[in-house]
Amino acid sequence: MQSLPLDVKIEMSKRRIREWYESYDGNVYVAFSGGIMSTVLLRLVRELYPEVPAVFCDTGLEFPSVREFALDQSNVTPIYPVEYDRKTKQYNRVSFRHVIEKYGYPVISKEQSSFIREYRTSKSDKLKSTRLNGNACGQGKISEKWKFLIDAPFKISEKCCFMMKKKPSHLYEVETGRKPIIGTSAGESSLRKSNWIRYGCNAFNTTRPTSRPLSFWTSDDFFQ
Repeated sequence: MQSLPLDVKIEMSKRRIREWYESYDGNVYVAFSGGIMSTVLLRLVRELYPEVPAVFCDTGLEFPSVREFALDQSNVTPIYPVEYDRKTKQYNRVSFRHVIEKYGYPVISKEQSSFIREYRTSKSDKLKSTRLNGNACGQGKISEKWKFLIDAPFKISEKCCFMMKKKPSHLYEVETGRKPIIGTSAGESSLRKSNWIRYGCNAFNTTRPTSRPLSFWTSDDFFQ
């Protein structure tokens, strides 16, 4: 599919978008970062359905020009990183510094960072052994080249991305009932590639149903 002409890919992606939109009676939204992939996605979606809202997660880490561009588009709702306060029973905005200090930073891939966090914090000897040595197939372990980070004098975790972007998005979805359309490509990582192969562009039967109608695009496609 990745070798198909761009005009064919555009029509295929539009079919995926229509399928998603119609399945949820139009109760969908575009996850919009202001980057090239989500900008292309927003254009394709609004060529079909101009009323679909875009949601921009304002983490405070974006370049000012990117943030200005994103918020300057029509029908864009900003959302922010938040954390639940059990005392006040409400969500409060949090800074990137707070998230890093409390949860740690993924200095390597999110998958490897999660393995290191689990090895450091788990009370399960079985899980710790898997993260150190792998399962029966040798999978699920901390890569040899990153094992030195087990003893790093700082927190390492994959939760940074969850707190900064995924959690605010999940809250928006709970509040509105809208289902996300996300502009990512399977070529960006092995995890995204495996998810595309497993679920396709429109993942209806997952814990968080998500549409990724541009999954089979290459980086050159987006620039074209």
